[in-house]
Amino acid sequence: MRTRPLKVALLGCGVVGSEVARIMTTHADDLAARIGAPVELAGVAVRRPSRVREGIDPELVTTDATALVKRGDIDVVVEVIGGIEPARSLITTAFEHGASVVSANKALLAQDGAALHAAAEANNRDLYYEAAVAGAIPLIRPLRESLAGDKINRVMGIVNGTTNFILDKMDSTGAGYQEALDEATALGYAEADPTADVEAFDAAAKAAILAGIAFHTRVRLDDVYREGMTEVTAADFASAKEMGCTIKLLAICERAADGGSVTARVHPAMIPLSHPLASVRGAYNAVFVESDAAGQLMFYGPGAGGAPTASAVLGDLVAVCRNKLSGATGPGDSAYAQLPVSPMGEVVTRYHISLDVADKPGVLAQVATVFAEHGVSIDTVRQQGKDGEASLVVVTHRASDASLNGTVEALRSLDTVRGVASIMRVEGE
Repeated sequence: MRTRPLKVALLGCGVVGSEVARIMTTHADDLAARIGAPVELAGVAVRRPSRVREGIDPELVTTDATALVKRGDIDVVVEVIGGIEPARSLITTAFEHGASVVSANKALLAQDGAALHAAAEANNRDLYYEAAVAGAIPLIRPLRESLAGDKINRVMGIVNGTTNFILDKMDSTGAGYQEALDEATALGYAEADPTADVEAFDAAAKAAILAGIAFHTRVRLDDVYREGMTEVTAADFASAKEMGCTIKLLAICERAADGGSVTARVHPAMIPLSHPLASVRGAYNAVFVESDAAGQLMFYGPGAGGAPTASAVLGDLVAVCRNKLSGATGPGDSAYAQLPVSPMGEVVTRYHISLDVADKPGVLAQVATVFAEHGVSIDTVRQQGKDGEASLVVVTHRASDASLNGTVEALRSLDTVRGVASIMRVEGE
């Protein structure tokens, strides 16, 4: 074993960063044995240096992150501060001064992953980011390495624990959205401002990363269709149960049937109770992968939290340090396919549409005619009426998003249609 330690700079010492520092200290001997050399925490960049950080030598703490990554003796920079800047500048500066980087920054990777990979390659350094998607769940490395010889056709999963907790509560207790969100906030699963989670910004960033790796194509955050879950109601869950389904906020990345394009989207969807993702409860994450040779695979586990995310960071740290000792680098950006990303209007799936209509003869025929005129085939129809008003639930066969939108606009123009109560996609079949 080499006796000179590999030096690690830690950018950020919050929930995740403090766990990274703790594990590096408490598991120091094991990490050294697995890597082939000891690892040493050489500096910790923070915004508030006066805060007491248990187990961290105050002499290591600095507010000058740029000076830390420029030191020249740093072997690996661990970035867990999040956001776009200064994280982007710090990472590129680290590459330029000889350090490889381990990051958990999903937003930055989704927006500027190609540029960061290019900077790593130009400086012959590693960029690893297992912790950026699904916390402790090994997912990035299986996609980049274990399945590198296979053709991945679809990646579909629950990649945000906050939203899954809220939807699971709504499903299991009959609670409304706000009530379930309040409980999630009280338990610490939701931030004081939950927008990034419930409006699916967080999941969309992860979908961009997954799609890019799975399909060897550059997919940016702007390429991902995003729809939040704030409009999901208890009535939607009641409808889902009647269909033998539940509702999940899903990140879905697909290769087109002809292989000529890909799509990436995040939105609430009904999913059959028989599908493995339907049983994912609480704040857990799970990702379902479909490929030509391996078939169907599912990765499941805690998708957030300090210790689980730190576990993924440390796994990357071990891999990067091993590469450093051997004089090699791991897999970089693979975007050779350069497939176009199709817009949401071209996505084909099933739909569940709930309409408020007049309870009188001929309404169903009018509605069916509109669907037919727009080329959308109906699978099932259910109608309930009382006191001159009725609810009409239509479940379609597979149709494009564009054709369904045209259908809905035409339905709104009918005198017998009082309103469109809800529209939800049906996935997993």
